[in-house]
Amino acid sequence: MPIRIPDQLPARVTLENEGVVVMDQSRSARQDIRPLQFGLLNLMPNKQRTETQFARLIASTPLQIDLTLVRVADPLSKSTPEDYLQNFYSAWEDVRSKKFDGFVVTGAPIANMPFEDVRYWPEMLEIMDWTQTNVHHTMFICWGAQAALHHLHGVKRYRMEHKAFGVYRHKVLDTRHPFLRGFSDDLAVPVSRYNDIDRESLPADLDILIDSDEVGICMLDDRKYRAAYMLNHLEYDNTSLADEYHRDIEAGLETPMPVDLFPDNDPARMPENRWRSHAHLLFQNWINEIYQTTPYDLDKVGTGEW
Repeated sequence: MPIRIPDQLPARVTLENEGVVVMDQSRSARQDIRPLQFGLLNLMPNKQRTETQFARLIASTPLQIDLTLVRVADPLSKSTPEDYLQNFYSAWEDVRSKKFDGFVVTGAPIANMPFEDVRYWPEMLEIMDWTQTNVHHTMFICWGAQAALHHLHGVKRYRMEHKAFGVYRHKVLDTRHPFLRGFSDDLAVPVSRYNDIDRESLPADLDILIDSDEVGICMLDDRKYRAAYMLNHLEYDNTSLADEYHRDIEAGLETPMPVDLFPDNDPARMPENRWRSHAHLLFQNWINEIYQTTPYDLDKVGTGEW
């Protein structure tokens, strides 16, 4: 299950310790195949944790994948030193001429801000349009999904009465969909968001794949724009929600305990990961579908010529 990432990227050690096959540049150069080209636009402050979570899932197939870490031009990052970004990340401007088979746009901790007030919103608009000419298929996550739905489809979002925070049961609505092959009829999904999308504003050509009566839509498929929208966080590891909860408590915030996360609702106990298998299966299915449909000639991505 080889993935190629920068040799000195700290995530490499974590992944190798988990048994993920990470390929160095010399080995990949000896193989006479075209690796799939994937990009990760990482909008989260803690770049290292997020890149590890997604690299773990992107590496979950037998296919060789070259992963390019991408950032917006906005220089501010609370948790990641600038030299780290310079060493391991490319600005989107530097890769905008490239073509990608798959591209992931992460969430961002700016849920309380109107899209148009986000500092890098003009660049996000360019990136979302660029995916239509330079990316075969894109997966937008959480805030990234809400932003893309807003820009590409005019979908409205609204502030929920209470933050959806915890691990919630969801229903799979179409087990025959290529992204959901092998899924159980329901699954546990980590959720952490203040906003939801307005169902009434969804266009008819978007397919709801995973849904919840309690916390709303989880995932949609968009055949028109070759995109998937994942509004929640299957990429999270065991302690992602727990760390967020403890951080809020230490800051003096009145954050409710995450729903159905801690064993016996004891925040001192380690959460059990009940979504890992579905996270891996989703990315395996998504990458396999990309592999089956992307043109061999990477230059033809986004042209419709194959």
